[in-house]
Amino acid sequence: MKHDRSQQQALKSLAGAAAADPKLWELRLYVAGKTARSVAALENLTRLCEEHLPGKYRIEVVDLLVHPKLAKGDQIVAIPTLVRKLPPPIRKVIGDLSNTERTLVGLQLRSSKS
Repeated sequence: MKHDRSQQQALKSLAGAAAADPKLWELRLYVAGKTARSVAALENLTRLCEEHLPGKYRIEVVDLLVHPKLAKGDQIVAIPTLVRKLPPPIRKVIGDLSNTERTLVGLQLRSSKS
């Protein structure tokens, strides 16, 4: 019974965290150093987020030159790669994000039919 109670408390905690800000977008940008493409990807992502998700996003930049083992968790095969962690489902966009339409569709901020 104690195990069930712990599980229930954990689920309530997770539900509470999700309810706290259900519209927060968690984005992770994988780069390799400060190359021109990596810098452009971060600038393009920040611009898109400010235009389409003002105050509703968090960007985490992961430099694979510093933390190469982190690429395995999100199955990163090319860089730069953007991973939308929240809201589900997980989505990935590869490249410097300069193609605004493709990036918005990839993140599901705009339908491909628009």
